[in-house]
Amino acid sequence: MTLFEILNFNKELLNRLCMVGFKPDDCRYIDLYNEYEQMKNAGEKVTYIVNFLSAKYDVSERKIYEIVKRFGKHCTVGAV
Repeated sequence: MTLFEILNFNKELLNRLCMVGFKPDDCRYIDLYNEYEQMKNAGEKVTYIVNFLSAKYDVSERKIYEIVKRFGKHCTVGAV
């Protein structure tokens, strides 16, 4: 299967994702965000979580705050 075939097959889903502000790079951070939520629900402090995840995933602390903000937003179609 070619890249075009995959994109074409998933065109509707991809269009909806684009409408709510999805960035293709976001897929890389799903596990990071899941771990962030688990640690936060376990009562860890945000500063500690961000520092820990930054070292574990080799991502800057600023990027983690950006990911958390974007992933935590409620979205509706047409909203960015």
